[in-house]
Amino acid sequence: MAEQQRIHPVDVEAPLPSAPPAPPSLAALEKSDSTGERPTIQVAPSRPPKKKRRSFCCCCCRCLCCTLLAIVLLVLVVSATAGVLYVVFDPKIPKYSVDRLRVSGFSVRSDMIVDATFDVTVTARNPNKEIGIYYRDGSDLSAWYAGERLCTGSFPAFYQGHRNTTVVHVLLTGETRMGSELLAELLQQQQQTGKIPLTVRGDVPVSVRVGKMKLWKMTFQIRCDLVVNSLSTSDDISVRSNSCQFKLKR
Repeated sequence: MAEQQRIHPVDVEAPLPSAPPAPPSLAALEKSDSTGERPTIQVAPSRPPKKKRRSFCCCCCRCLCCTLLAIVLLVLVVSATAGVLYVVFDPKIPKYSVDRLRVSGFSVRSDMIVDATFDVTVTARNPNKEIGIYYRDGSDLSAWYAGERLCTGSFPAFYQGHRNTTVVHVLLTGETRMGSELLAELLQQQQQTGKIPLTVRGDVPVSVRVGKMKLWKMTFQIRCDLVVNSLSTSDDISVRSNSCQFKLKR
């Protein structure tokens, strides 16, 4: 009776060899019985694991960490620079007001179309010490009543220096079709209360100059809510209340 064959253990995690080893022949088994030697089965050695994937992952992690660090440093530098500029130049919001409104024309046609011509006096104040404002072409100003645009115009182009107050005259002209009820409400407010609410809106493209540096272009959005006593073509129209809001649009 042949003795039990000795089989060496195989690493199960190692990749399988391309071809399994051949089993011992019958002659070898008979020879082992006669000589008393035990046949052995040769097992292919396991291959060492590949390290390329691990090194690639390490390189990706290093690149990601370096990129994040560079972004954080850039944000810190920009924030610090902005903080220094804010402290040095102390920027302040420009102020606007509608001081006078003269109605050159306001008439109603038979088809309920209103023709309006307003001469609006706007005061622009720049309270900054080191910041100048370039008002550019392409602005849009308009006068509104109860959501209806009455007339439009444009803000003039000019440069406003440091701590400067400039008075600007803007001509607004236009026509709009108004409903009979809205027109009756406007006339009633003029006759009975003497209080007509109007809104002047403006989108004005500008460039800001900080010291000797001329910065990027932006848009000033201006909204002025005012109440006048009349829309008749006379010189005694008074602005009873005036409140302007400023918003920056990049």
